Amino acid sequence: MAKEHEVKLVSVESPNLIPERDKQYPLVLEVSHLGIDFGGLTAVDEFNMALGKTEICGLIGPNGAGKTTVFNLLTKVYQPTRGTILLDGKDTHGMNTTKVNQAGIARTFQNIRLFDKLSVEDNVKIGLHNHINYGMMNGVLRLPKYWKEEKRAHEKAMELLSIFDMEHLAKDEAGSLPYGAQRRLEICRALATGPKVLLLDEPAAGMNPSETAELMDNIRKIRDTFHISILLIEHDMNLVMGICESIVVLNFGKIIAKGTPSEIQNNPQVIEAYLGKQREV
Repeated sequence: MAKEHEVKLVSVESPNLIPERDKQYPLVLEVSHLGIDFGGLTAVDEFNMALGKTEICGLIGPNGAGKTTVFNLLTKVYQPTRGTILLDGKDTHGMNTTKVNQAGIARTFQNIRLFDKLSVEDNVKIGLHNHINYGMMNGVLRLPKYWKEEKRAHEKAMELLSIFDMEHLAKDEAGSLPYGAQRRLEICRALATGPKVLLLDEPAAGMNPSETAELMDNIRKIRDTFHISILLIEHDMNLVMGICESIVVLNFGKIIAKGTPSEIQNNPQVIEAYLGKQREV
């Protein structure tokens, strides 16, 4: 039985599915025949998916399935061996990580990567580098344009922190925050880059059930506030099934299933990938 939050998925170009509400918009991300080889080992192969403009999609699979490798390919940490990645219809071939971020893909990591000794606010401001517009001389001489841009950066940082009710922590050292708050700060910093697609790599890792429930609400809030698409890797199946509108399942570097949460829960290939094939008695 479909859950209340589930949306109808429609075909846009085989084998891709997106929420029906996004059909009127161009695909924000379209990945075709993506793959990468490390020496003689194929880590990801024939990875095909699309994201609608405001879709929340889960990328799941057993440990070692290739999920983080897919994120590394999308953000050009790794250059693909083959395949195409279109962001808002533009081919990202030849882009590096910086160019891809400027084009509109931001991410968080399994292992938190903050500037521990900098303040919470300054960590968010680092994410605003794509949007701060003053030259070196303005900065060195503290000319009016510098102060204008700094004021704008402060206001934007505080706005982003307010999503997670963290404004009161703005002056604290990032490294002094509890683990869950550091996770939230990393998401704020990613949002500061102004992404069209936000990649979240295990955002609920280390969170307790209460923090995870709050995170689910905040992910929806982020999608609705910024009108962006979110692709997340997560092992907490309650979060995945509770928030994702579509799910892609990866095993041994290949997609084995796509669909709504209820479709994925009842897919025999997915059950086998996670639990193993049951032997006949």
